[in-house]
Amino acid sequence: MVLYVKGELTAKDKNCVAMVGSRQTTHYGLETARKLAYQLAYVGVTVVSGGARGIDTAAHQGALSAKGRTIAVLGTGINLIFPPENAELFERIAANGAVLTQFPFNRPADKQSFPIRNRIVAGMTLGTVVVEANLSSGALITANFATEYGRQIFAVPGRIDSPRSKGCHELIKKGAKLCEGAEDVLSEFEYLFPASNRPAAPNETGVLPALELSPNEQKVFDALKPDDELTTDEIIRASGLPSSAVSVTLFGLEMKRVVRQLPGKLFVRNQ
Repeated sequence: MVLYVKGELTAKDKNCVAMVGSRQTTHYGLETARKLAYQLAYVGVTVVSGGARGIDTAAHQGALSAKGRTIAVLGTGINLIFPPENAELFERIAANGAVLTQFPFNRPADKQSFPIRNRIVAGMTLGTVVVEANLSSGALITANFATEYGRQIFAVPGRIDSPRSKGCHELIKKGAKLCEGAEDVLSEFEYLFPASNRPAAPNETGVLPALELSPNEQKVFDALKPDDELTTDEIIRASGLPSSAVSVTLFGLEMKRVVRQLPGKLFVRNQ
């Protein structure tokens, strides 16, 4: 099989995990995909997905936010951008991993190309995490291929009344491992990612890790005084940043374990 690659595959990509899900997703699904991908990439796992709208895009974004590696496997020729709004994202992926496909130049996406793409995603990874999927989602095709190849399947639970989570719940019924966080994935591959190689949480060490904060992260962190419990709106006013920037920055600080979210969407510094 000939692969067309933009970017670079390295030895680090031997330990990679697929993250897939629905194109038509919920806010819960997008946020969960970003957080899981961030956590996995942060400890050195390469996150593989299909570059599609929805969960795929969120997974790539989460890995890039952690300054980790990610790979997009396309269902088109490598010179075609689909979906078109992901052009900039694909450039970032190529600079921090790889964009690859087995399809020749100018091959458009169709109903046949996506299952072929899904087979590659399942085959090149240690396991597949399905974040959000309905019963007819193509993500279940990827999970079925992973099962054929003897790979581990993980499924993120959702609301019992949400059609977007029915596929994940069906996978769990059939034996997929319930995934509530990156640790559920890492524990399956302890021989590759031993706990001693993973950063300890502040509640385990008693001190915050030494981290480099971006300018926006520093502004948000400074806005959260010790013992403060602030809403997003209060942080926006205190930091002087636009709401969109604050939302993204809070997400990054949560992933770095510098701040945490309390019930009622209140944010505090990690003590």
